[in-house]
Amino acid sequence: MPGPAIELRNVSLSFDAKRVLNNVSFALGRGETLFLLGVTGSGKSVLLKVMLGLLKPDDGQVLIDGQDVVPFSEEQLQPVRRRMGIVFQEGALFDSLSVFENVAYRLREEHLADDASLEQQVREVLRFVEMEAAIEKSPSELSGGMRRRVAIARTIISNPAIMLYDSPTGGLDPVTCLTINVLIAKMRDLQHVTSVVVTQRLQDAYELVNSVYSQEKQTLVPVNGASGSRPVTRFLMLRDAEVYFQGNEQEFTHSTDAYVQKFLA
Repeated sequence: MPGPAIELRNVSLSFDAKRVLNNVSFALGRGETLFLLGVTGSGKSVLLKVMLGLLKPDDGQVLIDGQDVVPFSEEQLQPVRRRMGIVFQEGALFDSLSVFENVAYRLREEHLADDASLEQQVREVLRFVEMEAAIEKSPSELSGGMRRRVAIARTIISNPAIMLYDSPTGGLDPVTCLTINVLIAKMRDLQHVTSVVVTQRLQDAYELVNSVYSQEKQTLVPVNGASGSRPVTRFLMLRDAEVYFQGNEQEFTHSTDAYVQKFLA
């Protein structure tokens, strides 16, 4: 499909008298990754919800695969959302359901699989995130990082072409952060998923920019030591509800802007 996977054109949104997004514009190509940066309250999570159609902007266009979804009804949004997945920092799992039932939930609700293939699909995605051994456990029995991986499995079971991550490594230890980054890269490099990643951890962004997923080693390896080209990655920083910076890693890290330099520090 030609054109950007996601494109926002002059998107603005206010809650009562407070402007939370102001003329936000960007385009993200298929298979590319966008790191969404900014201080707390700058509008990052709100922007993800606008892309998913959970919030409608007051002005502007939100194009997903070339379609402006702003005027869409909830019914019209359903096929668009099936091509998208979102992972919240909290994981948002159903505590009363097992890991299996959490991951199977979307397929059951939308009647996307019969009983014969349901378990096979659930096990396949849990294997992808290295959580198959926990299939019968409840979320309360899992660590924060394990819950995050199950949340990713639940999201990717419908094979989304676009993934939105809201602080996927927030509150996790460094080893678990690496595990989550490996999963993000795995979907990017093996399935060519378009990704928008909200993060406060610049080290995660740099790790994903400069590494690719190795099927042989089943982890991240430096781009220079791997076949293939560097992943196409962009940075976008929000400040006071507006796009303050957007560009690639080199433009970001070498920016002479005082605010960007303070953020980098």
